[in-house]
Amino acid sequence: MLRAARDLTKDLGEARGRIYWGDMLVSTAIGYGGIATAILTNNVIIALIAGLIASLALYRSLMFIHELTHIRRGTLPGFRTSWNLLIGVPMLTPSFMYEGVHVIHHKHTQYGTIEDPEYLPLALMKPWSLPLFVIVALLAPFAFMVRFGLLVPIGALIPAVRKLIWQRFSSLSINPDFRRKAPTGDFAKRVFWQETGASIWAIALIASTFAVGWRPLLIALAIVSVTAMLNQLRTLVAHLWENEGEPMTVTAQFLDSVNVPPPGIAGEIWAPVGLRYHALHHLMPSMPYHDLPEAHRRLARELGDGSTYEGANHPGMLTLVARIARSTMVGR
Repeated sequence: MLRAARDLTKDLGEARGRIYWGDMLVSTAIGYGGIATAILTNNVIIALIAGLIASLALYRSLMFIHELTHIRRGTLPGFRTSWNLLIGVPMLTPSFMYEGVHVIHHKHTQYGTIEDPEYLPLALMKPWSLPLFVIVALLAPFAFMVRFGLLVPIGALIPAVRKLIWQRFSSLSINPDFRRKAPTGDFAKRVFWQETGASIWAIALIASTFAVGWRPLLIALAIVSVTAMLNQLRTLVAHLWENEGEPMTVTAQFLDSVNVPPPGIAGEIWAPVGLRYHALHHLMPSMPYHDLPEAHRRLARELGDGSTYEGANHPGMLTLVARIARSTMVGR
């Protein structure tokens, strides 16, 4: 399968700037336009529709953080900085919270183990753990406000608090046992300006309530909460979560990951920017998101039904949620 993936996609793999920039900028503009509409309108129906559109658009914009961890340095000049200025810092999820963390999830010796920051054996946990896993994401925007608006300034004065914040609250991870190592070199410099910018922005948002009241901020936080919950639902079905912490073979890692390929457009909404091809992404991590659909078509056609590749393809989110829920009820 690895050989076929390499041989069949030799002409793919080049990140196309027009697609990245256009997609990110349009999604961002729609997202912020939706937030502004929801805040300014007095019509509840319009506010709800605008808020939903904003949630989906900002979700797509935010998911470019995943691409930032994989695109080669220098491939898209200015894209990382622009994304942080337009999305990462304003949404209080700067790219340092994913860079250097997500790559651990792709290490074959650490995937699915206790050292993997993005893995939990959800299919083997208690039934109540699944709804809790999703619902808790609603609190993420409020937690980010506290992290950047309160804890970062305190950490600047108290080293012990700073160390705690970095180890426990500086990564978009789901493994509660993960402890992040201190940043070094150029990455430490990027962390400093990204975190400083996000902290200033969070403080400014809180301060704005004295001038315009709490309503605008609460509406924006509610919209971003929906975005966070949608991302958590996608995370829930990105893998089958059936490993109990032991090292896995490459094939087992692939089959534990999930593709939700066409037909149907729903997958492109809840798993945008190539994330509906998550298993294929684990097979070819450096493949740009816009080339994943064609890579999938070629592999599916070449390897056929009944192949290992076909085993990672699933029909949709509801089917996957039902499968994982059944696993929690049956036990293993």
